[in-house]
Amino acid sequence: MSAPVHVRRTVRGATALRGGGAWRPTPYQLFGFLFWLVMSLAYWRVPLCCDAGQHAAVVERLKDDLLHPRHPMADLPGAGSPYYSPFALAQGGFARLTGLGGWEVLRLTGPLNLLVLLSGIGRFVRVLTPRPWAPVLALGAMTLLWGLERAWWSGYLNLMSMTGNLAYPSALAIGLAFWAWALTGALARNAGAVRYVGPSGLRPVPGYAALGALYGLILLVHPITAVAAALGAVALIAGWQRRWGPAALGRWALTGAVALLTAACWPYFDVFALAGDDSVDAMHRRLYLDLGGQFGLALLGLPALWLRARRTSWRDPLVLMFVLDCLMVAYGWVSGHYTYGRILGLTLVAPQFALAVELAAPRPWPVWRRLLGGAAAAGACAGFLTVQAGAVVPAGFEQPPSWPDYAWAARHIGPGEVVIADGYYAVHAIAGYGPNLAAPAWPDAALDEKERLRRAADVRAYLDPGSSRAERAAVVRRYHARWVLLTPRQRVPGEAVVVAWSRRTGEVLARLPGTTR
Repeated sequence: MSAPVHVRRTVRGATALRGGGAWRPTPYQLFGFLFWLVMSLAYWRVPLCCDAGQHAAVVERLKDDLLHPRHPMADLPGAGSPYYSPFALAQGGFARLTGLGGWEVLRLTGPLNLLVLLSGIGRFVRVLTPRPWAPVLALGAMTLLWGLERAWWSGYLNLMSMTGNLAYPSALAIGLAFWAWALTGALARNAGAVRYVGPSGLRPVPGYAALGALYGLILLVHPITAVAAALGAVALIAGWQRRWGPAALGRWALTGAVALLTAACWPYFDVFALAGDDSVDAMHRRLYLDLGGQFGLALLGLPALWLRARRTSWRDPLVLMFVLDCLMVAYGWVSGHYTYGRILGLTLVAPQFALAVELAAPRPWPVWRRLLGGAAAAGACAGFLTVQAGAVVPAGFEQPPSWPDYAWAARHIGPGEVVIADGYYAVHAIAGYGPNLAAPAWPDAALDEKERLRRAADVRAYLDPGSSRAERAAVVRRYHARWVLLTPRQRVPGEAVVVAWSRRTGEVLARLPGTTR
């Protein structure tokens, strides 16, 4: 019997230089690019709102002084403010180089953060499984399988909240966390391979140190996301590290030490001092309300987690990650440190990604997998049609928040001048254009919380219709205020001169006596 004859196909054209067939994108590269394009357009379509004014203000202060920025929202020193992270410093440097304002920089930052996020998801899922469609399904699950009620918060990366949150530090930190988990998983799985070279060419000891620097960067960019990132790292190491000994312990200790050293060396604020700061706990209590309505669809991934635990053991990284995250969220509720509820968005990743890996299995499917796939598809459709569709469909569905802008007022106010205001939109947005507020909207480690609350009380006293001219003058002198921004229901003080007003909101900007632009 003669040996089979292998006929080599003649390679022509440009592909001959590479010795083979033309490059073809993977499913995730194709769908990931389409997702990036659609979400970037959706992000640019929606007016920036909510916390965006705070982050725009941070860029403005760093644009004015990179080394010694003032408080993001008040005419005060900014030393110790956790908003001045490496991420914000890069934004501020870019603003100085280009002359762009804080709002414009945020517009450009969103698609860049999304690119980091999408590439991190792809890298992490490829560490979990080689199935080519798993990253595509993981992206779909992560953005759609939340709940039937809107979940909008920094660090919540469903379709709807992405239209407002992509430029936030939390979005970048989550993208970096996926990259860190991918590298952690690869190192843990290959710890016994002496000649192993991991993703991005990281060799053993330098790779562990570089990984530590990455975790330290996440801690500086968004400390609460770093908590979830660290729990994920513990889960991956505990689940996949099979050979333990002094060398293994030393390598992972190096990772932890470099992470802490990276964070400790940052000169703008002390990230470790934030651990005892409870000034923002009260405002985060509402994170624990209506958990079923906001996150119920993610429970469709629990059967996939159970299957992973049954096939391997409780040491499966996704199973461990979900358990550890749930314990941390529960600790936040029991202890009253509700800020830990901020990791709820990342808590969903384990069931969402476990479901994606399961449904990416090759066909034919057994009956139970077909049922699981049908339930997941129904859940994704329900989530899209009830909550998420408005993010990418401009009509016919509930839309993202549409906040007014304050360019009409900012054009009259000089950079750094102090404004008295207590309107909800105004106090969240006006500082992003360069002015300061007499009373900042958000707690900040650079300003004692008692002082911030006292300032807020002074603003209320100034705007009280029963206040006397002398009482108002005392507040103006105390904070060197030059402007007052009034809601339609607030009367203009007798000593103020109206300069501009908004046709959309009816708000009025008035100049205070003895001040000039």
